[in-house]
Amino acid sequence: MPTKPHIAVAGATGAVGREMLEILAQRNFPHASIKALASPRSAGQKLPFAGEEITVEPLTHESLKGVDIALFSAGSSISREFCVKAAEHGCTTVDNSSAFRMTDGVPLTIPEVNPESLGEKPYTIRTRDGRGRIIANPNCSTIILLMALTPLRNAFGVERAIVSTYQAASGAGAKGMDELEAQTRDDLAGRPVRPGIENGGVFHEPYAFNLFSHNTAVDPTTGLNVEETKVILETRKIWNDPTLALSATCVRVPVRRAHAESVNVTLERPATTQQLRDALARFPGVQVLDDRASNMFPTPLKASGKDDVLVGRLRPDPSCHHLAALGKAVREPIDYDGPFRSFDLFICGDQLRKGAALNAVQIAELLA
Repeated sequence: MPTKPHIAVAGATGAVGREMLEILAQRNFPHASIKALASPRSAGQKLPFAGEEITVEPLTHESLKGVDIALFSAGSSISREFCVKAAEHGCTTVDNSSAFRMTDGVPLTIPEVNPESLGEKPYTIRTRDGRGRIIANPNCSTIILLMALTPLRNAFGVERAIVSTYQAASGAGAKGMDELEAQTRDDLAGRPVRPGIENGGVFHEPYAFNLFSHNTAVDPTTGLNVEETKVILETRKIWNDPTLALSATCVRVPVRRAHAESVNVTLERPATTQQLRDALARFPGVQVLDDRASNMFPTPLKASGKDDVLVGRLRPDPSCHHLAALGKAVREPIDYDGPFRSFDLFICGDQLRKGAALNAVQIAELLA
């Protein structure tokens, strides 16, 4: 990899693509040149970058020649075609879609969690110089979850986890955010609100002042939707633990930006609440926000625009104490300061930043 690589951002006009450009500039990513690539209908648009403007070029096979690192956020079908073509040109692609996440040999990487995945034998397209490769960016919910659970796993081991996600409109891109805002204005004005999908929109349920099961297909056998399946399978791959006990329920909530997640985790070894706080506080990219006295905890608004994942509401799971009594009456008061194996916590992370664009740029930084 050159000291100053040639960079391309594919899907640059979308919500994540714009965020990628902003983060590359904010972090002063060293580069010899940078391209903004998008569909032909977006060609010619001007996008801000580092105090200047760059002109959007159409994404073609030719436009990827001479590029060292390409950050893709253009959808699975586009990635399947163009990431492979970029790799054939000797380019390393970091893909934000689900196209390659579960492909054997493709690293699925969160830099703070499993940077060693980039050092394993990469998924390499057969090229004359052998340099082309594909790296997958995990799902946003998976990234935010594992930023909180990995420090606990490192310190105490994780036996089982149950997660419920409260996912913002930003997960569906700019169209999802626009749909939420438009429906909210309609509802407040007394106009009827219908599911956006009926008018060429994104969501299958009215979004304003509502919440609903994630807008991905539901497996008729397992009852899991696609988002829930992603969280489970991607976590197992990232942690290299194919038998990990993990359950997920994914829900859309009328929040513009930043996802929230409620987690119940069972550790392999007992720990105190303070030991959990200490382990989380030491982990890069995590900020503990757990002020019981002031009732101040993570919220999507607090996480929006931030790089760190916020973690709070740390507390022992009292049901674990009662289960240990094997159904007998528990006469002794629970010692909440003592060690427990099961805990509850609440997480918030910016879906567009750490959940997508920032993670991709961090991967590029490791490569460069």
